[in-house]
Amino acid sequence: MPDASTFLLFAAASLAFLAIPGPSVFYIVTRSLAQGRRAGVTSMLGVQAGGLVHVVAAAIGVSALIASSATAFTIVKYAGAAYLILLGIRKLRSRGEAEELELGGPASGRRLFWQGAVVNLLNPKTALFFLAFLPQFVDPSAGPVAPQMLVLGTLLVGLGVVSDGTYALVAAGAGRRLRETARARRALDRLSGGVFISLGLVAALAGEPRSK
Repeated sequence: MPDASTFLLFAAASLAFLAIPGPSVFYIVTRSLAQGRRAGVTSMLGVQAGGLVHVVAAAIGVSALIASSATAFTIVKYAGAAYLILLGIRKLRSRGEAEELELGGPASGRRLFWQGAVVNLLNPKTALFFLAFLPQFVDPSAGPVAPQMLVLGTLLVGLGVVSDGTYALVAAGAGRRLRETARARRALDRLSGGVFISLGLVAALAGEPRSK
């Protein structure tokens, strides 16, 4: 296992990375603004669950396969982009009042969680990040590499829960008054729909890893 100094260095590097908002943060913030604290936190937990899957994939080498195959990378990239665009279109066509009623049930919470997880799972850039970042802090002389990557990756996801959870709570508080009127809720639906579609387009236009 990594020693204490490695953990501290990894934690510092992870916090520096998490301080820069990425697509997942924009997704979580948009959910929080438009649908409130519960939706934002649930979406954040889904995103982090997807992150854990990426950690496991990096540890067992699946991410390396995606990185080495332009076809696999492209398929995952466009699937993720299409999913984000689909979510955006649904938001643009939704009615705020009806959706707000739906958010009270457990089924809606599960849907928000899985949507967040899928958004992260279908982001090949996240898979490549874990594959590139985690090995920098692994010491082969300290034991098997895969368990070290799992431990470090879980730590990164835990820090992500704190960081992204803070974004979710702050955004939910900022959007509370905006959600009090039907007109404002509709405007937030349009905003969130536009953000999701924009994220999907950015993901679709993102470059592919260069073959070696």
